[in-house]
Amino acid sequence: MDQRYGQLKDWVGQALLAFDRFDANNWQLLPVSGDASFRRYFRANSGGKSWIAVDAPPDKEDSRPFVSMADALESVGVSVPHIHQHDLQQGFMLLEDFGDDLYLAKLNETTVNELYSDALETLLVIQSCRPAAGSAFPLYDRTLLDREVALFSEWFLQKLLGIELDEDELQMVGLLFNYVIDSALEQPLVFVHRDFHSRNLMYRPGQAPGVIDFQDAVEGPVTYDLASILRDCYVSWPDEQVYGWVEGYRLKLIERGSAMPDAVHFRRWFDLMGAQRHLKAIGIFARLNIRDGKSGYLADIPRTMNYLISVAAKTEELKPVAGWLVQKVLPCMRKSQYFETDVLDDWIVE
Repeated sequence: MDQRYGQLKDWVGQALLAFDRFDANNWQLLPVSGDASFRRYFRANSGGKSWIAVDAPPDKEDSRPFVSMADALESVGVSVPHIHQHDLQQGFMLLEDFGDDLYLAKLNETTVNELYSDALETLLVIQSCRPAAGSAFPLYDRTLLDREVALFSEWFLQKLLGIELDEDELQMVGLLFNYVIDSALEQPLVFVHRDFHSRNLMYRPGQAPGVIDFQDAVEGPVTYDLASILRDCYVSWPDEQVYGWVEGYRLKLIERGSAMPDAVHFRRWFDLMGAQRHLKAIGIFARLNIRDGKSGYLADIPRTMNYLISVAAKTEELKPVAGWLVQKVLPCMRKSQYFETDVLDDWIVE
């Protein structure tokens, strides 16, 4: 395939010699997938056993956070892929194989309650994770939160849609950004996976879901991962159902000794946290198309925009922002080459 593939295959072949069921004369290394980063994943098969090999070019991807976060999560009982071996200098890792069954493919109206129950139990364990003595997790501070929402303006509004904001619009967007960030910074701090959703949870029958893609974890707002999964950019559920899950999670946090606000306040945190995440996600999806040539994520922007408009519309201070998104941004989306009109009509009620 390429030079790095050859280097990875040589490295994996040596690493697998430690396993009894590995046959050095009869094995394969086949592509599994890439993701939104520069990492690539391959499956090694031999003797009825399989492993996942990761190629993370060290000049583009720092694998040290993945290793340290995997150790921290594994220590509290979260089902993350065990790291059998790694070579951070080359950017190679050999991991436990959780299979191919993403939560996203298994979710439907019949399965969702059970699957989300398992996922939210796992999230409670994730949030209990603490750094090793003498160390600390990166902090989800205002600088990072602000940098994330700025992706919406730069990559989506300006570069994808060609919208140049005037002074009034800059102030309106600034109001939205500051409002959602202020809400995030009010919240108790916990371990935040930062991408806890249906494409990063692996379905394993009779076992807790496998958790992947946690290398960007931080210490941050208690509702962040909750919003990630319950307001998933890739699948959506009715509000009544979502808020039932939110309240159940709040009560479980209280049962475990966490001081939480009343249901109304917690739901406000959840909604605004989701809005912050969706601003970031829309910007990232646009950037993936423009910078990286990955257009597939554009199809998820209408659903994500619908979440954002909905939160703004039911928040008194943000209603003008909701109106601007509907009256200015949506027509630009309709005129652009990137979004089908019927898809926008399916997801966004103006």
